[in-house]
Amino acid sequence: MNNLHKLEGKNVLITAGAQGIGESITKHFIDSGANVAIHYFSSADTAKKLADYAINKGQKAVVISGDLTKEKDANLLVEKTIEAFGSLEILINNAGSLVARRMLDEMETDFWHKVMDINMTSMMLVTRAAGPYLAMNKNSSIVNLASLAGRKGGHPGSLVYATSKGAILTFTRALATEFGPQGTKVNAVAPGLILGTSFHNTHTTRESANETIAGIPIKRAGNAADVARAVLFLASEYDGFITGATLDINGGVYNM
Repeated sequence: MNNLHKLEGKNVLITAGAQGIGESITKHFIDSGANVAIHYFSSADTAKKLADYAINKGQKAVVISGDLTKEKDANLLVEKTIEAFGSLEILINNAGSLVARRMLDEMETDFWHKVMDINMTSMMLVTRAAGPYLAMNKNSSIVNLASLAGRKGGHPGSLVYATSKGAILTFTRALATEFGPQGTKVNAVAPGLILGTSFHNTHTTRESANETIAGIPIKRAGNAADVARAVLFLASEYDGFITGATLDINGGVYNM
């Protein structure tokens, strides 16, 4: 049986599910037959188009806006998902951003907290709100979006971003232990250079991308679909034996 057929009819919540990698993840879940709750912060039009796409395929979809660094918005996101679907089997924690590059000697304390809140605190808030609903299922799954920067430290100016993504790796392992008894598998993906997204369009120069590609064993950058396929695989492990793991998606540039 195709592993992704297991996703048919499953209720999935995807944070930042309407741009970049998140948009591709949402599209892949829809194509696998899942019902999707699509969180967005600023990509309302894309979120609506994805929801229409799902509904036209006979699936359920809801779009929900919110600033997930705010506890109230994180809680409302989960509440509205449950209102729409009645249950939740899969959570994809995709929201995050570099925001801007800052070296340590120019790091404002407020900026440090802002990036940590966007990448890490928001994940904790949404997961805390979703945990009891995930536990209502015999099996459920969480997939967290980390980064190669969390493994290697990132390029200059990404200190706080890399630190937050490294924290997600530990958060994933710790939560897998904590949520294991309730039947929730918790895994992560750590993408490397994924071109064609607003993240790298904003923060990565062509020269830097070319230099990075030259060091990738398969000699190409990744794309959003490369990440989405891996996320769907791990999400389908809601009844599997993989938990606490991080799947590296980087063309072999980091393979420990």
